[in-house]
Amino acid sequence: MWKRALDRAGAFDARLRRDFTEQRRAVRRFKPAEYAATRLLLPKALLPHVVAAVAFMHETDNRVDSGSRHDRVAAQGEWDGLVRKALDGADTELPVLRCLAHTAERHPALRGHVEEFLRGCEREAEWRAFADDEELAWYVREYSLPALMLTACLISPEEPARRAAYADACHRLIAGMQRLDFLEDLSEDVRDGRPGIPADAVARHGADLTRPDAALGRLVAEQAARAAAELPDTDAFEAAVDPEYRPFVRALVGVQRLRLDAVRSAGASLATRASGPAPLAAAALLFREWRRRA
Repeated sequence: MWKRALDRAGAFDARLRRDFTEQRRAVRRFKPAEYAATRLLLPKALLPHVVAAVAFMHETDNRVDSGSRHDRVAAQGEWDGLVRKALDGADTELPVLRCLAHTAERHPALRGHVEEFLRGCEREAEWRAFADDEELAWYVREYSLPALMLTACLISPEEPARRAAYADACHRLIAGMQRLDFLEDLSEDVRDGRPGIPADAVARHGADLTRPDAALGRLVAEQAARAAAELPDTDAFEAAVDPEYRPFVRALVGVQRLRLDAVRSAGASLATRASGPAPLAAAALLFREWRRRA
């Protein structure tokens, strides 16, 4: 199946096929649910390109999301130069960039989204915390959405009206996903000194992000409710994409709702542990959509 997917993605060179296989292993390891959804619910020809985009996003995050502000800014600048050279046709020693360059050749729209993502990375390297929802919304618009569009652009519709509806659904999706990310990773983010819950909401509830008490429980419930309101309507999202992509879109939104259930169940305990969707429920959701697609 993987060899056929590489053929359909136009990856015939032996080194490039090894590169894609290496990135596939990495993505399957750190994003198993997303990999499973892509493998089961999208056309084979898209799988290597999604792998390339997700691997690039993960590599970027690893390079610019740790250390001091000075370290992050320096790492971002260095990475930006390497990426742009690879996309301009220069040979690179990095398999992840060779895969990205190939995918950008096959899907030219990706180049513009990489540019937006790199600009967003400059802002990601600078931020420490959010004062309020307005700052969080800015972060989502400037960084999180361009990151999502690295993969989302691969299934974007052709017609302008549907493309606009699709872009709006993607924006709503990532707004909810990002708020859920910050809730799921609360304990780790607090240890790193970069909590994602807006400071005014923390103050409003009198919560201590390190203490699993009633105040934090109320804060988590409020933020979970906002995430739920931000997620797009599944029917509208489906209507914005071509029929062959609708099982994937349904599963994508469905997994976010499972994440939401898990966050609500965890409540104040998020101060001491991470959260995530129930594995059996997620597997059942993917299987159900795979059967519908089949």
